Amino acid sequence: MTAVNLISGLRGRGWAAKSLADHVSLRLGGRARWLYQPADLEDLQHLLAAWPEHESLFFLGLGSNVLVRDGGFPGLVVLMHGALNGMRYEGEGRFYCEAGVSCARLARQAAREGFGQAAAFLAGIPGTLGGALAMNAGAFGGETWSFVEAVAMVDRQGQTILRHRETFTVGYRRVEGLYGAWFTGAWLRFPPSDPHEGQQAIRQVLRERAARQPLGQPSCGSVFKNPPGESAGRLLEQAGLKGYQRGGARVSLKHANFITTSPGARAEDVEELMIHMQESVVRRCGVLLEPEVRVVGEAA
Repeated sequence: MTAVNLISGLRGRGWAAKSLADHVSLRLGGRARWLYQPADLEDLQHLLAAWPEHESLFFLGLGSNVLVRDGGFPGLVVLMHGALNGMRYEGEGRFYCEAGVSCARLARQAAREGFGQAAAFLAGIPGTLGGALAMNAGAFGGETWSFVEAVAMVDRQGQTILRHRETFTVGYRRVEGLYGAWFTGAWLRFPPSDPHEGQQAIRQVLRERAARQPLGQPSCGSVFKNPPGESAGRLLEQAGLKGYQRGGARVSLKHANFITTSPGARAEDVEELMIHMQESVVRRCGVLLEPEVRVVGEAA
């Protein structure tokens, strides 16, 4: 069965040679050979079971920490946002949330139920829960996996899997033990808080985010992970990189660990700027920064 026939026989939405620029927060990058947005979990299972084993796969949420190279992605990109969007409160601070739900939406729901103070940090993560689970995303002192009890996953054959938190190795911006499967949802539990205080905590996170980060400009969020006991932004600023530009990519004047792009920028500009930032910090501070942004695809 050809990819065209396979995709047309499913219930979701599919495109061939689709630009990914509209699906990543940097607003640039090449095309996906195939892009598919499942109708629901069952549709995703059918897709994975039938998709050729030799074809590469990449799952994409809101694209807030992804750089797609100019040559595009040579296989299938599965668009999760707008697909797996279910969420429910199960009582006693426990929520089930599908992978395509935005972290900000989960924070708001937790606040409405009286658990918003602990969940407020999620309002500062500009991605989906699936992406947050994959990298243990965090912001403003909170980390996703601190509240995870169990997860639902799907493997390459389309089989669903239920796993408890203890079966993963979790650290700062890393999760090990996925074994080639992808997150489709998670059960999270938050401690109770005063509903008003929860709403206030979310507003404070949003205020701090607006004050510190270049919102309103295309960016990929934090470019590098913080080294142990240090701030990547401080090291980058110390290296004199604020405002440094390479093509259409520029180190933000507001926060040195952010790269913003202007119209006409290429993924190559961003990647070259990232390398320059790393080299500059090594020369100035003796520290090699590890990228937080995920670079995928092929060079043009």
